Amino acid sequence: MSGNKTFNDDKSDEILIRASSANNGFTTSLIGIALLLFGTTGSVLLPEVFFLAAILIMAAGIVAVVMGFFKLKEPKYSLSISRESLTYFHRRGQWKVNWDNIQRFDIPRVQKGLSQVELEMVGIRLKDAEQVLGEISPRLITHLLMEQRPLVTQIDSANCADGKCYGDDLIEDTKYKLKDGNIINGISAMFANRMRRLQTGLGYDIYISANELDRSPQAFIHLLSECQTSRTNGQ
Repeated sequence: MSGNKTFNDDKSDEILIRASSANNGFTTSLIGIALLLFGTTGSVLLPEVFFLAAILIMAAGIVAVVMGFFKLKEPKYSLSISRESLTYFHRRGQWKVNWDNIQRFDIPRVQKGLSQVELEMVGIRLKDAEQVLGEISPRLITHLLMEQRPLVTQIDSANCADGKCYGDDLIEDTKYKLKDGNIINGISAMFANRMRRLQTGLGYDIYISANELDRSPQAFIHLLSECQTSRTNGQ
């Protein structure tokens, strides 16, 4: 179903979102190959004075090819919205959140001086964050822990009076106590501690970057609200 529709518009009851960052992967690769060919040809045929320029063109071509390659490796869709859940797809895995576990969603904000600044992402507050631990792959957890480090520094900067202090520890604890009293260890525990840390600092448990969307974060929030209303009315 198109990302511009809601559940009532299609029998499939699924909305698929394609990341804006995944677009033009093939074009980027072609540009990179063209730059490589041009640079290689130039380094051989042009006078020696142009050799350095040819090398720089070849380097730019290599970067473009690598970028295009990783864009092409990404899943066709970054998000799936159904009546039951919201699912995020990445080449390293996926996570899934049931609608019944979503408390609210909005654009996270941080304090900058006297004003609040919106971050380029969507935050989702969960009723029970621990449910996500069973719906996310370990490889994706590792990626998210690295990707979310700027969020941690945003929290530390916002809470710092002079704006020059940083988090003492960007690596989360490897132990986490669940609500039932059990202790989990390893990468899942680190992610659970990260969710708790981000919820305390920004108010949300999981985050979707604007690069993973096919529209602005504000428009995506509006879509989620419409889907939530449509789902509620359809029950």
